[in-house]
Amino acid sequence: MSRTKKLGPVARFRERGGVSLRKIRAEIEKSLKQLHVCPQCRFRAVRRYSVGIWKCRKCGFTFAGGAYTPTTKIGMAARRLKKTET
Repeated sequence: MSRTKKLGPVARFRERGGVSLRKIRAEIEKSLKQLHVCPQCRFRAVRRYSVGIWKCRKCGFTFAGGAYTPTTKIGMAARRLKKTET
């Protein structure tokens, strides 16, 4: 696969889709591939197992989240609402 310094693995799309779409895709893929914090053990070891399924490599905790990130904006808003009600 082709790579460039600016876009990384998204360079495989070459000129298709335009610059703005490739930049958006690059941000999504960057957050998708990085390690995230586990909600149970608080260790940075969460990776995506499949679409919407996230798994911690340290404690083995598996949970459902967003397609590209372990938390979604709606999920965080719901958590805040629940916290203020109790």
